[in-house]
Formats: sequence, C-alpha cells, structure tokens
Amino acid sequence: MTQIRMAAETDFKPLLAESVGYGVVVGVGFFFAAMMLGLTTLQTKFSKFSPSSSEEFSSASRSVKPGLVCCGIVSAWTWSATLLQSSTAAYTFGVSGPRWYGVGGTIQLAFFAMVAAKVKMNANGAHTFLEIVKARFGTGAHLLFTFYAFLCILVVCGSLLLGGAATVNALTGMNIIAACFLLPIGIAVYVIFGGLRATFICDYAHTLILFIIIYIFFANVYGTSEATGSISALYDLLVEAGSEDPVDGNRDGSYLTMKSNQGLIFGAATILSGFSGVFCDQGYWQRAIASAPRSTTKAYMLGGLSWFAVPWGFASCLGLAARALVNNPRFPTYPNALSASQTSAGLAAPAAAAVVMGKGGAIAILLVVFMAVTSAVSAELIAVSSLFTYDLYRTYYRPKATSEEIVRVSHYFICFWAIWAGCWSTILHKASIDLGWLFYVQGVVLSPAVVPIALTVTWSKLTRAGVFAGSISGAVLGMLAWMIGCWKIYGACHKSGLVPRLLGAYLKGNTVIATTFGTYLEDKPLIA
Repeated sequence: MTQIRMAAETDFKPLLAESVGYGVVVGVGFFFAAMMLGLTTLQTKFSKFSPSSSEEFSSASRSVKPGLVCCGIVSAWTWSATLLQSSTAAYTFGVSGPRWYGVGGTIQLAFFAMVAAKVKMNANGAHTFLEIVKARFGTGAHLLFTFYAFLCILVVCGSLLLGGAATVNALTGMNIIAACFLLPIGIAVYVIFGGLRATFICDYAHTLILFIIIYIFFANVYGTSEATGSISALYDLLVEAGSEDPVDGNRDGSYLTMKSNQGLIFGAATILSGFSGVFCDQGYWQRAIASAPRSTTKAYMLGGLSWFAVPWGFASCLGLAARALVNNPRFPTYPNALSASQTSAGLAAPAAAAVVMGKGGAIAILLVVFMAVTSAVSAELIAVSSLFTYDLYRTYYRPKATSEEIVRVSHYFICFWAIWAGCWSTILHKASIDLGWLFYVQGVVLSPAVVPIALTVTWSKLTRAGVFAGSISGAVLGMLAWMIGCWKIYGACHKSGLVPRLLGAYLKGNTVIATTFGTYLEDKPLIA
C-alpha cells in the first residue's frame, strides 16, 4: 500500500496566490535594496568607510567585528539546501538526518577557522584566495583554481536559485523560470550599492528573521497545532509512520532512532561535499579577509556552532512533521506521499508548514527560504565580482587599474552574474536537474581542489607539482568512480546521479537521492 502511494504523484497544491510569490520575490527584495541604499548613504556621510573605495567594497576595510562576521557565516552557510535538504533527510531517514546534516556542515567551518587564521597571519593584504595561489605557484596553478572557484559559485548559485524557485512555485504557483531570474535582481541592487559591508548588515537581519521563524515553527509543531498537538502526539504519529512505511537500515524501521545506516552514509556524503562548499567558495575566504585580525578564529568557531542550530532545529521540526502528517487530509499531496521528484526538490518542509500553520506557514516558509537565498546569493555575488576584478581583470588585463575602476568593473560584473545566474538555473531546471542532484554532485566535482587549496595557505612544503597532481588526478579518479560505479550497478546511467545513485544502490531506492542524469544520456548504457 505504501509503495503505491509513493509511486503515484499528486500535484503539490499551492496555498497562496501567485501574486504573493511575485510580491515576496520582487517586493521584499527591493525593500532590502532600498534599506541598504539608505544605510549606505548614512555610512558614507557619517563614517570613514565608503563603498566607492575598492578596499571597502570588496573587503569591508578588513575591520568587521566577530559578531557581524559570525552572523555573516551563519547566513552565508544557510543555503536553501540547508533548510530544504535537511528537512528532506529528516522526512526520509528520520531524526538522524538533520543531526548528520548539522554535523556535516559544522566540521568544515571549524577547520576553516584555522585556515582563516593563517590567512590573517601570512596574507592579510590578499583580496581573494586565488591571489595567494598565484603568489606561491604562478599562473598555471592560479588558472586551475580559478576554474574551481567559478565552478563552485556556479554550483552554489544553481542550488540556491533552484531550491528557492521550487519552493516559491510549490507554495504560490509562481513560474519557476520567472523566480530564477527575479530572485537575484533585488540582491544585485543592494550589493552594488553597499558592497561587502552591505551583505554583512543584511546577513544580520536575515539571521534574526530566520531564528524567529524557526521558533514560531517549534511553538506550533510541538505545542499549538491541531495537526500534531504536542510532542507526545507527534511522537505517536512518527511511531505509526515507522510501522506503515519503515526505513530500511534504521533500527526497527523507526524514524526516531539515531541508529540509521542511511543517515550514516548521508552524513559521510554531507561532510565530504561540505568541505568543497566551504574551501572552494570565495565567499568564506572573503569573510576571513574582511574580519578584524584578532577575531577571525573566534568568529568562525562561533559561526559554526551557531549554524548547527539551523538545520538541526528547522529540519527536526518540519522534516519529521512532514513524515508524521503524510496521512493528514490537509497534506498538499494527499492521498499520496511526496513523490521522488517532489522529495528531491526539497518540498518536505513546505508540506509540513502548510499542514501545521496553513497559509501562515506557507508565508513563513516563503520568507525564510527567500532570506536564505538572498543572503547566500549576495555573498556569492560579491565573491564572484572579486574573483573577476582582482584575479582576471587586474591580473591579466589592467595590472594598474585604479580603485575607482575596480569598483566600476565590480558593479558591471555583479549585474552580469545576476542575469547569468538566472539563465544558469533555468538551464538546470530545463535539464531536470534539481536541488538534490546539485547537493551531491558538488562533492564529486569540487572535492579534488579542497586539500591543495587548504595546504596552499597552511603548509610551506607544498609544491607546484603536488598542487596539480592532487587536483587533476582527484578529478579524473572521481569522475571515473562515478561513471564506472553507475555502469557496474545498473548497466546504464538511466535516471542516475553519479555519486547520489551509487549511494542509492546501497540505500535500496532512497527517494532523496534519486535524480535525473539520464536527460543527457537518454537512458543509453554508459559503457557498451
């Protein structure tokens, strides 16, 4: 009976009008843009910091205090995947999913705290980590890691915009392609006006709103909602769900156990892919560069510990509630559970919010995902503009570019990337690539660069040959393992997501990581 429900797909019923989606995406986005314009005007008038200076625009004059850096780290690491994919893990694996997601994202920040301290000690004048690479190993290594840096931002922007657009579409019916293009526009406006310091200020506001909404969901799911009633009532519903639809590899098939084979493998994949999402992303290096020298390590340690509460609190609340409420008539896909594609798109949390709080829950999810997307995308926009201006434009085209010219080129490139991010996410959407696929593929394509990048800053004995050997051989071996594994397990790459599908073979049909790579291969065998 359960398998029939899972196999069928029912449209996710929007609770809000389409106009609400456009209102949030456009209206709230430009509200933040207007707010930042005002704050930037006041900053220019009453302080010594002006975003017309390249140092202030790209590195906030290297003077940001630990509290603001901490908020920036929490906000930048709170992707739409943080909220949606962690909830999907709770919906699929049970309570171990969000715990492993939180652990998997906190470890990288702890390690990066040490790297950030080294940056402040040895390369405090750098604007990007690629400048450090070029100073140590020359043009070849610089171009290699420039490729990885831009690839990382492509994967991150695709993940952010696809997750956000899918949620807006599910809750309001807003066109996904329109959401993909409109989401980055308002963000680009306030980043252009205020530079890196503007993203820190907005990060503070976003983090505050995020935690308030998490507390509201906690109060409703565990207290006031008629659908769940109380902690004990939710517990009983999850026990019943474990009996009706047990989880393979969990103790007694329960959603309430930490003894989960699937959760353990999910945790390993999260940890490995998370390293690539931090060490290859200029956004985290930029925050290290912008922080005051004495507070860098403290800020990253506090940021990592604070961030753990986001996936753990949000997903253990809404992800488990979604699993418990599948049979509730108000569930958006009732009488069926979420389909594989809906689960992979990250719709477990929106489904639970719709049942627990109705339209209010839908609006809260819409806001919190919007905040996650805007704060993380703002970090990526300022990061990618720094990479372009300092590592391409100034390094290879105009070595003597002035401060004003660098800021102007940064503005142009932010506008370009905001439009390109919309095009890129549309391409991914049309290729049937969703949040789940991007979450896992990130580790395959970016992990080979993690160790060489980290050692470039921390190990004086690293050689140029070691940098190339590690990065290139890791990329080749990773892709071979992906392709050959799919062929050995399935004989083809039909609807498989490389590493995700390899895990899926062990997890016996896990819906979270069932994705669509077959779009490209047309279900033909990978190797004849």
